[in-house]
Amino acid sequence: MSSRVRWGSRICHLAVRRTMASNDRPLSEVKFLTVAEVATVMRVSKMTVYRLVHDGELPAVRVGRSFRVPEQAVRDYLRDSFVETA
Repeated sequence: MSSRVRWGSRICHLAVRRTMASNDRPLSEVKFLTVAEVATVMRVSKMTVYRLVHDGELPAVRVGRSFRVPEQAVRDYLRDSFVETA
């Protein structure tokens, strides 16, 4: 898979499906966050979140002209991003 994924691409949608399926929760119980909410949780700018989505590092679903990110995807991203320091 290339490092850049088109926002509306099938690959991005498959990543979201995998993220939601790994929860074993009904879709009605999956909580989606806006880009602004993700930025607040991660304490980064909205542009950083858009870059993560655009680069395929953070799965998202496009709803009209905006994006929604599964809450579990944010948790997984943060968990996997921890770096051990000396």
